[in-house]
Amino acid sequence: MLSYFQAVVIGVLQGVTELFPVSSLGHSVLVPALFGWHNLVGAQSQDESFYLAFVVGLHVATALALLVYFRRDWVRIGAGMARSVQTRRIDTPDARLGWLLVVATIPVGVTGLLFEHPLRTLFAKPLAAGLFLVVNGLILLAGEHLRRRSERRIPVTVGADGGAERPRVTPARLDTGGALRIGAAQILALFAGISRSGVTMTAGLLHGLDHDDAARFSFLLATPIILAAGLYKLPDLLGPLGDGIRPQMLVGSICAGLAAYAAVRFLVRWFSTRTLTPFAVYCLIAGALAVLRFH
Repeated sequence: MLSYFQAVVIGVLQGVTELFPVSSLGHSVLVPALFGWHNLVGAQSQDESFYLAFVVGLHVATALALLVYFRRDWVRIGAGMARSVQTRRIDTPDARLGWLLVVATIPVGVTGLLFEHPLRTLFAKPLAAGLFLVVNGLILLAGEHLRRRSERRIPVTVGADGGAERPRVTPARLDTGGALRIGAAQILALFAGISRSGVTMTAGLLHGLDHDDAARFSFLLATPIILAAGLYKLPDLLGPLGDGIRPQMLVGSICAGLAAYAAVRFLVRWFSTRTLTPFAVYCLIAGALAVLRFH
């Protein structure tokens, strides 16, 4: 049904591509198709399947890796939100960031509950995944282009040291509408081939965040969504759909968690100095090749 080799490959793939702006769902469709694992490809679009139960474990492992990496951030955010509930005021950056994350989670949470299943069964096909991967690349390129244009229009001020500087927008300084729009961008990731981190980072850039702040906000925002999606589907894994694959799920989840931790460490450093452009180019090339292969 599901070999240990397949579990390791899909686990590493999930851990990396869930955080890289290249679409984990798209790759979980395309890679099995390229390897000729047709049982996994077919299971992607079934109403209920062992493969979806397996993916639940991978999502939980990925979310736990994010929680571990950003544990200090989450401790500060949790403490800030707790104080804000007690005082009925949002008077610290950590509290404000926490409530902005709550607001940003609402659109995709509601949409996912209503439409995740029909969208997955309809579009979890190799050709569709290839097409949406191309679209993802175009979104990333457009975001970088529009970000550069907006930067040129922002007035430059003189800093305390006499140097030129532009006012910086941080995640905690986003307004509620901005956080809501960034969170709503995640809805696009319900289509296999569109990256959750890619569209939220792009939306963050368009709202004035730097690349490193856009990446941090994207990863913090992804954590409760990925974890909630995994826990919501956990009964599938514990029920009959998980029969015969739980050992493979454990191996795959360990691989996914380790890969996700390594991926977020790499990406946090990458986006401190670099952009989304290389990932956009990859998506355009990989998506175009997939379309040619599966059309």
